[in-house]
Amino acid sequence: MANHLQLGFQDASSPIMEELVEFHDHALMVALAICSLVLYILTLMLTEKLSTNTVDAQEIELIWTILPAVVLILLALPSLQILYMMDEINEPDLTLKAIGHQWYWTYEYTDFKDLTFDSYMTPSTELPLGHFRLLEVDHRVIIPIESPIRIIVTASDVLHSWAVPSLGVKTDAIPGRLNQTSIITSRPGIYYGQCSEICGANHSYMPIVVESTLLPHFESWSSLLSS
Repeated sequence: MANHLQLGFQDASSPIMEELVEFHDHALMVALAICSLVLYILTLMLTEKLSTNTVDAQEIELIWTILPAVVLILLALPSLQILYMMDEINEPDLTLKAIGHQWYWTYEYTDFKDLTFDSYMTPSTELPLGHFRLLEVDHRVIIPIESPIRIIVTASDVLHSWAVPSLGVKTDAIPGRLNQTSIITSRPGIYYGQCSEICGANHSYMPIVVESTLLPHFESWSSLLSS
């Protein structure tokens, strides 16, 4: 959950988000090294008397050609690895279908019979004490911990986007098209997200709440709802 004056990411709660945070830190260190080198050269040019004979400086040309290529490789390889990890879905334990409407979400647990519900934002007048305004919903998405979950995302009217930052997931909901992604929660908790595609007047009033719990609690909840 984000807080005021927070400069970094939310705490990672899935393996994919942990990889994204590590790649962000890696890219920042590369950018810091580049900025430090450029600042050092600028300072050297202003304070020292350098030779201006660069007509036959093949060594310098070789360095400033190879060095940027090496930097790009250092950024591209981990980036491609994360992209392939985000697209890979192997034998999910559960399939969840999220359908975006103006302005609420419908969830279908396709592995269960008649386990479907709508999720609306809880109005501020009905919000329990201690819950988050504009982020709490009347029906949360419940998923088991440490289980691969396949999420199929679509929409019934306009473009939406199903996004939960702490889980590292953001998938567009497009009418007439099925997009899929996967998540694995690494610990129990409640994770908040919002629609991340401008979808109309009440775009900011369709939050997403994912609650990760132990498998016995999920089984009892699913049996209670489907009965």
